[in-house]
Amino acid sequence: MNVQRLTTTLFFLTVSSIFVGCGGGLSKPGTEGDSATAPTIATQPTNQTVTAGQTATFSVTAAGTAPLTYQWQQGAMPISGATAPSYTTPAAATSDSGSTFSVVVSNSAGKITSNAATLTVNAALVVPSITQQPSNQTVTAGQTATFSVTAAGTAPLTYQWQQGATPISGATAPSYTTPATTTSDNGLQFSVLVSNSQGKATSNAATLTVNAAPPATTDVLTYHNDIARTGQNLTEATLTSSNVTSATFGKLGFYSVDGLVDAEPLYASSVPVPNNGTHNLLIVPTENDSVYAFDADSGSTIWQITTLKPGETASDNRGCGQVTPEIGVTSTPVIDRTQGPNGAVYVVAMSKDGSGNYYQRLHALDLALGTELFNGPVDIEATYPGTGDNTNGTSVVFDPKQYKERSALLLLNGVIYTGWASHCDDRPYTGWIMGYSESTLAQTSVLNVTPNGNEGAIWMAGAGLAADSLGNIYFLDANGDFDTTVNVQGFPSDGDYGNAFMKLSTANNELDVADFFEMDNEASENGSDTDLGSGGTIVLPDLTDGSGNTWHLAVGAGKDSNLYLVNRDSMGKFSANNGSIYQELAGALPGGVFAMPAYFDGTIYYGSVGSPIQAFTITNAKLSTSATAQTSNSFGYPGATPSISANGSNNGIVWAVENTSPAVLHAYNTSTLNELYNSNQASGGRDQFGAGNKFITPMIVNGKVFVGTTNGVAVFGLLP
Repeated sequence: MNVQRLTTTLFFLTVSSIFVGCGGGLSKPGTEGDSATAPTIATQPTNQTVTAGQTATFSVTAAGTAPLTYQWQQGAMPISGATAPSYTTPAAATSDSGSTFSVVVSNSAGKITSNAATLTVNAALVVPSITQQPSNQTVTAGQTATFSVTAAGTAPLTYQWQQGATPISGATAPSYTTPATTTSDNGLQFSVLVSNSQGKATSNAATLTVNAAPPATTDVLTYHNDIARTGQNLTEATLTSSNVTSATFGKLGFYSVDGLVDAEPLYASSVPVPNNGTHNLLIVPTENDSVYAFDADSGSTIWQITTLKPGETASDNRGCGQVTPEIGVTSTPVIDRTQGPNGAVYVVAMSKDGSGNYYQRLHALDLALGTELFNGPVDIEATYPGTGDNTNGTSVVFDPKQYKERSALLLLNGVIYTGWASHCDDRPYTGWIMGYSESTLAQTSVLNVTPNGNEGAIWMAGAGLAADSLGNIYFLDANGDFDTTVNVQGFPSDGDYGNAFMKLSTANNELDVADFFEMDNEASENGSDTDLGSGGTIVLPDLTDGSGNTWHLAVGAGKDSNLYLVNRDSMGKFSANNGSIYQELAGALPGGVFAMPAYFDGTIYYGSVGSPIQAFTITNAKLSTSATAQTSNSFGYPGATPSISANGSNNGIVWAVENTSPAVLHAYNTSTLNELYNSNQASGGRDQFGAGNKFITPMIVNGKVFVGTTNGVAVFGLLP
């Protein structure tokens, strides 16, 4: 019997990281079947806006294999306990505004950080409150009034102003400006309703006080009212054609001075005088080299100065009776209220010392105080290339003893212009025009219009150099040499313009002849002293002819009785039969003109020697060929220089003084030249004011008429 051996072998299975699933398959550790998914953000946190004191909630929606964990953070700093899909802040403060919040979402497969959301914290909503109430306002009739409020509260604030209880249309700003007020608005009350989303507040009512406007005040700061020398004051609301009668109008007073008043008085309204209140000032220079500033209403002297230096007196009359017995301040000054601390009065004065030396000086006086300004005065000296009277061989020399400043000063574009007359026709003399800076008194320019001849002075009966808006100067030159030999441009070859109607350019502060008119019989007029320079000129406003063309004209006349109307753009120069002049009225002014015309409302008024004042109307830019009206009385030598007062185009009055003894102030209707008043009408000599003076230009302003005399200024107005 065989015996079979049984061998038993043992096998060991090492199972490492292998598990059998429910379905009998194998899977990796950490899973229960499928692979895990890392988190993703499905809905990002959004920016939040809250009001201070409120909370803000930021939320996120995430996907991924659960479980998901959350950690909110402010900026980069985790927020303790903020581990949910949403996070609610504590009550927010305005200092939290701008903070950012994000959340980190994690699971077993990874993590993700959301976008940052911003927290905006607005201040707490506040109902409106008025922090500054509207204040009462006081204005003068014609002015506006502005009411303002300051309010606090949550923006936006809205405003609604109301007058009384009635809302004002369109008045929805923190301030409200009324229309121009009238006295009927006095006592009205204004308030404002301020609103926002939380409520509203109404301000206190503020009261409007409207005072009646005082009468308008006008200045007369230069000869004949303006640089065109029209002689018209168009703002005179007090004097009318109905109240200027001897029953209601007459002499109110007389302001005495120490010499002849040959200059036209000037007037500056409402001048603050340091330590002395506010005054309407009447500026009056005299031939005794004094300048006065009167209170124009009371006549009290605000200041008085002398232009003389120690040891000097006013000049003698230099053997000429034209200005006598002494020569001091002859020409009308000019005032600039913008210069110096209080305004400046510019004056030219002549004097002499004990050694027989003569001086001409330009002064700038403080309007309120009379003190010298700008290191003044300055001595007037000049030379100009030429070989005429008083030449040194190459230049004519200005000799102060041979001249007087007769024509009124002209202020034009910051320069004071002076024009110089001789003493009678006593040579040597020539025709000088000089310019001085109004701010430094330095000489800016010099021109001589007879540099290679003689005579040719600037007289114009005290009228001023006139000017247009383009800076050109116009004047009438007196008898003197005229060069009939002209260059290709038609100008005298030697630069001598005696007896001419002149136009000067002032471009770049340089005086140059720009154009001229010379009558064809100049030799006869110069030889017989029948010159043009005895009268003044007016630069007329723009005029339109029948075809609609605009003309720039000027008018002038002298001793030859002719009235000359020139085209300022082409004056005519020198030609046979005066063929190039715009218009000439031969013999229209009998007796000749030793005075200044006036202009008003399309009419020119002339008072020639021994004749009535005549009115020449302008139609289609031409003068009427004869007078359209004239006064019933005539005026002896030197004729009359009219002045005009009117309120716009209404109540026009022509004023003129008759040089008799006693002198007579006349007032006429501008349309008819019928007399309204004269100072001899009242009984007992009530309105008489002494003997006449050679050159008197009445000045009318703010209800008064001021007339220079031999020893003061007569003042006329409505009787009390």
